[in-house]
Amino acid sequence: MLSTGVKLGPYEIVAPIGAGGMGEVYRARDTRLGRDVAIKVLPASSSSDPERLRRFEQEARAAGALNHPNVLVIYDVGSHDGAPYLVTELLEGETLFERLRGGPLPVRKAIDITAQAAQGIAAAHDKGIVHRDLKPANIFLTADGRVKILDFGLAKLTEREGAALGDALAATQTAAGATEPGVVLGTVSYMSPEQVRGKPADARSDIFALGAVLYEMLSGKRAFHRDSSVETMAAILKEEPEEISATNRNVSPALQSIVDHCLEKDPQARFQSARDLAFALEAVAGGSGLTAAEKALAPALATPRRGRRLVFAAIGTLGLIVVGIGAYLLGRGAASALPPAYQRLTFRRGTVDAARFGPDGQTVLYAAKWEGGPMEVYSTRPDSTESRSLEIPPPSDLLAVSPSGEVAVLLGAQPAGAFSMAGTLAEMSLAGGAPREILKGVTQADWSPDGKQLLVVRRQQGGETLEYPIGKVLFQTPAWIANPRISPDGRRIAFIDHFSASDDGGSVAVLDLAGKKQTLTRTWSSIRGLAWSPSGDAVWFTASPRSSRALYSVTPAGRLRLISQVPGSMTLFDVARDGRALLKQEDERTELAALPAGATSERTLTWLDWSLLSDLSPDGKTVLFTEAGEGGGADYSVYLRKLDGSPAVRLGEGEAAALSPNGQWAIVSHPHDPPPSQLFLLPTGAGEPRQLTSGDFYHAGPIWLPDSKAILFTGRQSGHAPRVYFQPIDGGAARPITPEGFVTGRSSASPDAKSFIARRLSDRALVLMPIAGGQPRPIPGMEPDDIPIQWALDGRSIFLYRFATLDSPASKIFRLDLATGKRVLVKELLPADLAGLSTMDLAGITPDAATIVFSYTRTLSNLYLVQGAR
Repeated sequence: MLSTGVKLGPYEIVAPIGAGGMGEVYRARDTRLGRDVAIKVLPASSSSDPERLRRFEQEARAAGALNHPNVLVIYDVGSHDGAPYLVTELLEGETLFERLRGGPLPVRKAIDITAQAAQGIAAAHDKGIVHRDLKPANIFLTADGRVKILDFGLAKLTEREGAALGDALAATQTAAGATEPGVVLGTVSYMSPEQVRGKPADARSDIFALGAVLYEMLSGKRAFHRDSSVETMAAILKEEPEEISATNRNVSPALQSIVDHCLEKDPQARFQSARDLAFALEAVAGGSGLTAAEKALAPALATPRRGRRLVFAAIGTLGLIVVGIGAYLLGRGAASALPPAYQRLTFRRGTVDAARFGPDGQTVLYAAKWEGGPMEVYSTRPDSTESRSLEIPPPSDLLAVSPSGEVAVLLGAQPAGAFSMAGTLAEMSLAGGAPREILKGVTQADWSPDGKQLLVVRRQQGGETLEYPIGKVLFQTPAWIANPRISPDGRRIAFIDHFSASDDGGSVAVLDLAGKKQTLTRTWSSIRGLAWSPSGDAVWFTASPRSSRALYSVTPAGRLRLISQVPGSMTLFDVARDGRALLKQEDERTELAALPAGATSERTLTWLDWSLLSDLSPDGKTVLFTEAGEGGGADYSVYLRKLDGSPAVRLGEGEAAALSPNGQWAIVSHPHDPPPSQLFLLPTGAGEPRQLTSGDFYHAGPIWLPDSKAILFTGRQSGHAPRVYFQPIDGGAARPITPEGFVTGRSSASPDAKSFIARRLSDRALVLMPIAGGQPRPIPGMEPDDIPIQWALDGRSIFLYRFATLDSPASKIFRLDLATGKRVLVKELLPADLAGLSTMDLAGITPDAATIVFSYTRTLSNLYLVQGAR
């Protein structure tokens, strides 16, 4: 182990990061360039092993030959005291293996990760390099959403010969006493059948491994895992994995088909290139108005996928909760038990963040953001429909209430990571008086049962600490800690131990007062809300293995019991000694709004539950959108609606992409169809739908030419990188107009039909591309995170869209002069009603900038008092 300050050439060791079979990894400082790097060192004691040294050097040669945004960058190689080392870029984030500890991933995220990994592997295959050890531990997820392929230590130049079947068997028999080591390389659960047999591994072996990884991301379990390596290898050779839909109903038949295609036993039956796989994933990924190619290859530009959700009105969900829990109790034989009673406590529009019972058992204190205002602390009672503010200066949040009526609050509450708030811990009395500041940098707190001491969670550099009493650290984590609650007897502390600072997955854990930790549950994909049961002999919490959070109970012995599982997500806040509970129910939807020419306020155009903007007519009178939620149906629905507020007209099934300039046609795709994807035309008036594209290659990201007689789209043929094609709508074959490596942007072609904005995949740069053919021209002032949405009327400038950020909740539209690069802010977009606003989605603008339309997602919640839950 190298010490801090040791120098390896120009690199100074800062701290160890980790160790594995291929060496030790350190954070180091490049003193020449002033940048932090990662250094992998093969220990001198092991470098005498010719095989390990060969593999280490092979990793350097293989990865060093690659230059792709989805492959770990190799900066340098060298040796120190006889030990070779490898210098790479320093990544911030986590491996996919760590992420999967929380269970299966959302479909959108799994597709995005696999598509990026496939692009990186495709680059390796282009250099004649096969990875041969793709697995979650070798796929890194950076903090900014980029996927990086790690560890080419098992990579093989394709011209080398493979091993024999006998060697493969030897590898599996070593533990049983075999003396000859085998040469089957890779990790058993992700090996292809040909690797198991010891035959040569080519690019299609990596595709099999990617399929196995995608299966695990979607299902939460390995495709062929068995109790032993021999049984696992036999399953790879002879068995088929269970259908993913058995555990994840959100997986479409098209996506299941892609996984099955990757996991074919015969390499000839699989995808024949990693780019084929990436483009197939793009075809089913969809996106919030972005092209499929942009969605898969430039995830930093993409807004979260607004896919199929089960969204229920508060009253409807309440009824289902009552029926669900009642049925559960009756099913357990509690024939005399009444179903739980649910009483709504809040009636304003917004989001509830926390709630606690007061010391009298009747007063309820809660924190909420109402009607788009800041977070404030309120009190109410079950016998009243009114709430009153505690007059704490906002933004403030509620942390805990003591038995004597002392309230722990968070002053200056600001987002601290993706799911928590941080600020100054303060104490105040319910009897009155101003808050007294105690401690800064606090995220959570709880009172001891006697109300004399406070437990706190503090945000520290490198993670969070749980302290009880304040100053005595019982637990610390690089991720985050939620809902710490001291048991009624004061001897234990239950909390949610989250595994990632950017994820709400985690498990229920308990500490004793000496800091000894006991994990009570598995790791859940989403877990928020925790309290001790009325008797104090169990912990209640709300969590989900896949989608909506349900209410569970777990004992210190680890016995898990489902209390309630109903549609919609619940979050538990508190449980009283008499069994009453406080929880919230959430309702999420995507809404559509317009700012018509001359209007002084926005006009609501939302139709069903997930009205996602697709396009705006040039005259600003009509909007094309997709209903992508429950109301849209199994294959979504395409709608046209005038901005005058008249009823929307359903054009047909599919996901809308673009409206023709003459308003007669809408281009749509069918995201759940098996690949290759095709584009279709839906008439906006009289006429018949028809298929626009054909052929055995993929079609995505269509944009119209001004005369409405032709389109441009992103397409890719098998074995080739994407490129842009020209396609007349009255028939005729598509013809390529760009070199490989370019995709369409979201905006239409220029008014003179001579050029369009394209994205170059190698560096994500937006360039001006001539339609008639020729070289791309750089655009001054254009940045990779810009999204072109419309050409200006003068043809010399273009409107750009930038998504909202944590620092600025409003999204923005800019006008960019294509010649000078001068950028002018046109409009900041926020809905007039900010209640429950969670994300801003895409926007559209007319060429004269007179009319703007935009989509956004709203999450509303209500607080309920529950009686009778067991």
